[in-house]
Amino acid sequence: MRKLDLRGPLQDMTFSVQEGTTGVRVIYEFTIEPPAVSLRLSGEKDGITEIALRDGYLYLNGSLDRENKAIHRLQVEALNEKGEKVKGPYSITINVQDINDNSPKFDKTKYYGVVRQNSRPGKPFMYVSATDRDDPATPNGQLSYSILHHFPNPYNVMLFQIDNITGAISTSENGFHLLDPQKQEMFLLVVTVKDLAGMSENALTSNTDVELIVKENLWKAPPDVYIKENSTEPHPIAIAQVQWNEPGAKYELLEKERLSKFPFTIDQNGTIYVTEPLDREEKEQYSFFATAKDDGGVDLDRPLSVTVLVQDINDNPPVCQKALTIFEVQENEKEGSNIGTLHATDMDKEDTLNSRLQFRIVDQIPKIPFDNLFIIQQEAGTFQLTRASLNKRIISNYSVTVEVTDKVFTTLCDVKINVIDINDQIPIFEKSDYGIWNISEDTPVGKVILEIQAADADEPFTGSSEIIYKIEGGDQNKIFIIETDPQTNRGYVKLNKVLDFEMSPEYNLTVNATNPEPLVHGVQYNSSSTAYFRVVVVNMDEAPVFSKNIYIGDTFEDVTVGTLVTTVTANDPEGSKIRYTLKNDKRNWLRIDTLSGKIYTAAPLDREVEHEYRVQVIATEENKKPQSSTADFTLYIKDVNDNPPRIVKGDSLFFCHPLQNGVKAEIQATDDDEQLYFPNFTFSLGGDENVQNVWEISRIDGTHAYLSPKQSNLEKKNYIVPLKINDNGKPPLEGNLTVQVNVCKCTDDHRCFIETENHGGMPTIGMAIGILLGVLLFIGLIVGGVFLKMKIDGKKESKTNAADPSELKTLN
Repeated sequence: MRKLDLRGPLQDMTFSVQEGTTGVRVIYEFTIEPPAVSLRLSGEKDGITEIALRDGYLYLNGSLDRENKAIHRLQVEALNEKGEKVKGPYSITINVQDINDNSPKFDKTKYYGVVRQNSRPGKPFMYVSATDRDDPATPNGQLSYSILHHFPNPYNVMLFQIDNITGAISTSENGFHLLDPQKQEMFLLVVTVKDLAGMSENALTSNTDVELIVKENLWKAPPDVYIKENSTEPHPIAIAQVQWNEPGAKYELLEKERLSKFPFTIDQNGTIYVTEPLDREEKEQYSFFATAKDDGGVDLDRPLSVTVLVQDINDNPPVCQKALTIFEVQENEKEGSNIGTLHATDMDKEDTLNSRLQFRIVDQIPKIPFDNLFIIQQEAGTFQLTRASLNKRIISNYSVTVEVTDKVFTTLCDVKINVIDINDQIPIFEKSDYGIWNISEDTPVGKVILEIQAADADEPFTGSSEIIYKIEGGDQNKIFIIETDPQTNRGYVKLNKVLDFEMSPEYNLTVNATNPEPLVHGVQYNSSSTAYFRVVVVNMDEAPVFSKNIYIGDTFEDVTVGTLVTTVTANDPEGSKIRYTLKNDKRNWLRIDTLSGKIYTAAPLDREVEHEYRVQVIATEENKKPQSSTADFTLYIKDVNDNPPRIVKGDSLFFCHPLQNGVKAEIQATDDDEQLYFPNFTFSLGGDENVQNVWEISRIDGTHAYLSPKQSNLEKKNYIVPLKINDNGKPPLEGNLTVQVNVCKCTDDHRCFIETENHGGMPTIGMAIGILLGVLLFIGLIVGGVFLKMKIDGKKESKTNAADPSELKTLN
């Protein structure tokens, strides 16, 4: 045997040796120190582990197999010339390291399954499972499933997929659309499993067959349901049915929209009922979902959409749009002229016979100069004049009754027809020139700046005498508007928009007065219906105007100081120079160039302190009476990965001694950086090999992990366990942390308590008992002495009383 560099005195040792190595292999050389002359090895040698008695070589004389025994525990002792033990025993632990020497094996030689047409992609309909005798904590025992191919393959695409971790088989997107038992009822899948997580060409593999039968999908949406409104049949009434592929499903209905009442229900056979008569005028269509759930309340498949359409019947009468409809007709109106249209509605379905309305005049009052002076179009409801024979001086208005019918219901509507004067007079202004009006440019919008007046000699309060004022010239931007008082025909000129001296210092306006009714033939508007006035805008000093009211910028938190983040601009209407300043820059993170408006970073940014930094920008004129304007600027600070993970729960743990198998404690981590999605931390142990042999960390999810001891014989004391937690940033950051673990004796309710130490100055239990007995004996002697003294005193008193009877006599 050749000498090793690994040598040393007798002590507890732990070795890691790879399985499968053949021949003689020296593990360690123990130095033998007098009076010891030889070594003795005992324990789980299994005919493989030996020690050279005089030379101290610990060696293997054969091959270890981790699958048969993962840990070999031995003891070594040092002996003197007489074979007597002088040192030891010392514990020797040999951990057998795994190699990939076992192929994965499926738990069945062939699998059989059923898949339904339109089975959802990714939803498993069956599983395959394999095991590997190699160490599952290493890639040697980590398995990956895949589908090699399936027979037949009618579409040259994969119709099925498998979860490479769980072995769950489901349809692919193609399978969801293409599987059809009428075209292909059976498939044979060839599924393979590989160890080494399927990541190596040297992985060991196994195959199995999966025979599938495709069945029709019974879970289909029913066709649209049509129900006549206001049904008189007994309710509930069955209207549709849904059916899950297997018996035992629990059916429910879900509303698509919030309704005051939901008039549908479903029984456990999947039959859908309407529970009461429906009213189309209340709601014409109902849409809801039917769901199928398992016993645990989990959806078996996607919900089915159910649509119920309510069919109309003629159950609504016509309704006059107005209680009284009023028309106006000029007395010179010609024969056949349209006077107006009577409007009526019907709540039954539009564009059907149920809502078709027809009109008929049934009465006219008065019947002067004759009856049937008016006619009405039967379908449209439009009034026409039969003869040109109206005379306002004889009859100023007519009352007409109209019958409106939908063939089932009839309604009477009232119409009043006013005969109005003809428009043969034009409006005339009280004056043609209203002069010059000086208006400050800061005059508020809506303020009346001028009143104008024209008069019309036609009949008052008719379209012939009503006056409409309109600015015809000098106001291309519609700065001014004119409103008319209908009682007095007075016009009020108001500001419609803000005045701006710099844009237009004055306006020369022309106003026309007209009637809404057309003038009679031969009469025309002239200069009497036109007036003029001039508006002079008085200039005012105005504050600067920003190009935007709100500015927004963004930058990463790690930008260098002096980075440009945005530029603001403002202009003064009078042309004064502008200086910029910042307000409410509470962290002094920004600075602004007073002349250009460019805003730069002035200090390092920190998104974790503030991610929306808001300041105000002040623009101030440079003149004798400066004015200022304010705009808002928001800087959105984008995150960079500059904070390592930290522990928020579990940095101080305890386990009850003696340790039980499977005990574990939860650790929770967080990261102060922005998490766009769910955090995903990686947990691992730090420290040397001793830490790896004593403790184990296992991930629960992206933020939690379990810490558990690997050994059950840990002594009672505090342990410091180093941890490494990596985030998923780009690049990732690592937190090097420690967890304090106390292995302690616990109370019955599993709480750690600290035993009081037995100091030299304090009595032991035996001493305490002795002291107690001594105290009791001392108290007994005192009590006995007291009783003895009382007895002696009593006897003396008796003798005294007997010797002096005269005292008794005296007492008597």
